[in-house]
Amino acid sequence: MAKRALGPFQVTPIGLGCMSLSHAYGAPPEAATSEALLHRALDLGYDFLDTAALYGMGHNETLVGRALKSRRDEFVLASKCGIRIDAAGERSFDGSKAGITTVLDDSLRRLGVDTIDLYYLHRLDPKTPIEESVEALADAVRAGKIRSIGLSEVSATTLRRAHAVHPIAALQTEYSLWTRNPEIAVLDACRELGTTFVAFSPVGRGFLAGGVPDVGALIEGDIRRAMPRFIEPNFSANQALYAAFRRIADEVGCTPAQLSMAWLLNRDPLLVTIPGTANIAHLEENFAALDLILPAGIMARLDGLINERTVSGPRYSASMQIPIDTEDFASPGVAATGTVAA
Repeated sequence: MAKRALGPFQVTPIGLGCMSLSHAYGAPPEAATSEALLHRALDLGYDFLDTAALYGMGHNETLVGRALKSRRDEFVLASKCGIRIDAAGERSFDGSKAGITTVLDDSLRRLGVDTIDLYYLHRLDPKTPIEESVEALADAVRAGKIRSIGLSEVSATTLRRAHAVHPIAALQTEYSLWTRNPEIAVLDACRELGTTFVAFSPVGRGFLAGGVPDVGALIEGDIRRAMPRFIEPNFSANQALYAAFRRIADEVGCTPAQLSMAWLLNRDPLLVTIPGTANIAHLEENFAALDLILPAGIMARLDGLINERTVSGPRYSASMQIPIDTEDFASPGVAATGTVAA
């Protein structure tokens, strides 16, 4: 599959989300395992890696910077600012110039680089107008600290306001067969403005890859334990959808994870996706989805099987929903989106 634009860059449409190497889905792997995975990713042809200051409270950036220091010219590097966690574990959102500057300088130090290719505002700060946050990021572009600006989990309205201050290279939001929120307005706004849409969690946080056969086996600290779609009776209802989905994957001759990503890449020729994994076999499996071209009939069957009307349960709990910019995400039959997990 041909490379796609990511702001000023050209990247392979499947990148690597590095979050799970540090937190969110249970105990992260040993450092040596994580470093081996990152090197294997570059060897395979992954050329877009996504991290954040939040992931492991700096651990993820340190890991990526240390492991790939000698191969920095082989990939586009993305990171994020805007969420802080204090010593008590309390989250706060800071899109102020001072806050962005402090986190960015820390990110540069942890990553061991002078410049970050794509730097996202991880979440909208309700105390700071988006125009002020983007102007702070634009200052960082002019200073040579970052090359382009991204936003994460914002509405189309916020994207347009931000883009009026400085071009927004990328907008990142969860998107998959079972999470269709971006289809309401965000995807259209991205096309209108020339902003690349970056889809995270393309396999439904492992669910659409068959990675959660028993939700009770998820270890303490796994964020999915608090997500409504993984809680009964929603979980069993969604498992029935997955069983039918797996049969289509068998028919196509691919794995469910590959079918999930192929659906995204065949549905929109402009977007980029960043599946995450801590497993080298899954890393290789995911990348092979680049070779899948799905017939129109298969696409239609997938759309009809798993969508905002057939999936049981909202994406997030009420507490996870609070900090999210949802101005144009909600519509009849579509749950609002948002979390601070990615």
